[in-house]
Amino acid sequence: MEYLVAVILGLLVAGFAATTGFDLDRAFYPTVLIVVTSYYPLFAVMGASRYSTLEIEIAVGLVFSVFAVLGFKKSMWLAAVGIAGHGLFDFFVHHALVTNPGMPVWWPGFCGTIDLVLGGWLAIRLWHRSGGEQQNILIAIRKVRL
Repeated sequence: MEYLVAVILGLLVAGFAATTGFDLDRAFYPTVLIVVTSYYPLFAVMGASRYSTLEIEIAVGLVFSVFAVLGFKKSMWLAAVGIAGHGLFDFFVHHALVTNPGMPVWWPGFCGTIDLVLGGWLAIRLWHRSGGEQQNILIAIRKVRL
């Protein structure tokens, strides 16, 4: 069930961001990535985990936060890779790396799925914007900010 909810919610969030123009701001998807990765240290604290669990969760979150910052500063493709990569991490690596007793049992499936939906959505949006259109959008955003 968590997979279905994540697909629906991911499409709703992405569609809402596209409809409202939130995703035209370069900070939107990198911020999503940082927020998503921040849940794991929160779960570690909620579950009264050992310090090593909290330390691992923070370290992993920092790696994905680097993708977010580089995606914001250099190329949004890095944000897309970071979001989708976090989904793959949820499915294939997290459980082998750390045991987090505060994390709900359904969370890795939910988070991994919504990450893949949002990362894929962003990649599709970037693909369609390529060929100068993406550059024109960024120029327009910069003009609005001035």
